[in-house]
Amino acid sequence: MAAPTDVAVGIDVAKAQLDIAVEPSGATWTVPRSRGGLRRLPEQLQARRPTRIVVEASGGYERLVVATLAAVGLPVVRVNPRQTRDFARAHGRLAKTDRLDAQVLARFAAEVRPPQRPQPSKAEQRLQILVRRRHQLVKTRVTEQLQRPHLEPEELAGSDALLAVVRDLSQQADRDLAALVQAAPGLRPRAAWLQSIPGIGPVTAATLLAELPALGRCTRQEIAALVGVAPCNRASGARRGRRRCWGGRAQVRAALYMAALTAARRNPHLHAFYQRLIAAGKPAKVALVACMRKLLVICNALCRDRTLWDPTMA
Repeated sequence: MAAPTDVAVGIDVAKAQLDIAVEPSGATWTVPRSRGGLRRLPEQLQARRPTRIVVEASGGYERLVVATLAAVGLPVVRVNPRQTRDFARAHGRLAKTDRLDAQVLARFAAEVRPPQRPQPSKAEQRLQILVRRRHQLVKTRVTEQLQRPHLEPEELAGSDALLAVVRDLSQQADRDLAALVQAAPGLRPRAAWLQSIPGIGPVTAATLLAELPALGRCTRQEIAALVGVAPCNRASGARRGRRRCWGGRAQVRAALYMAALTAARRNPHLHAFYQRLIAAGKPAKVALVACMRKLLVICNALCRDRTLWDPTMA
């Protein structure tokens, strides 16, 4: 629980404005989401000496807010909207307005006190945009290819044209990713460490760097829980055992899944680990998820130790 003197702030971010609520004082106010509003906001918050400021991820509108507050040393935390919505329901707060949402965020900050995580640098933010754009292009290509068997002959020309455009944009996205990683001093060595692991290629490395700024700064348990590949106990009721907690970052899991498929065949250490699990009677998919977790832990260790992959130390 927060100390009585702790000041918690919740900020609900909309396209045009920011709604701010403060606990335990209950103060609320609104500022425009503009250059002037963002210039005044840090001064208003610094005067209250907050111990935690919670902002929901809101489709990118929160990025400039978080960057502005972090730049002046304010303890800002970006959280998953699902967490705060579940918190609101648990407290019987079913109504939903911008001001009420800000109050829920402030109470969430005061009671849950979510941990602060490193904020991405400008290069990491740019990398995240490129990675997500590439992911959108891949999804578009896959969707169109799945639709092709159902198209009429006269519609195939349009489908071919769309796939050609998507292919060109995807190739340009790959070039942009490679150029950004090579040009950014904070990204280039980390990408090299990750790509030294058999099974990790440039796209997987870029995805990890973009979506996991905490990589190398967490324990193995924390990074596995953050991504959603950590097993957790399920020991209540009739159904008992262990299961995966599928929270975390779906795009990172998708990249790790493809990397684990390759690593289970071509990485001697992961191949042996995978075969041991299969020999012990584990289903192939369970063994593959275990490889994903081990691969993630190795990536975290290399970034932490600032070193290349060494199979003798795996």
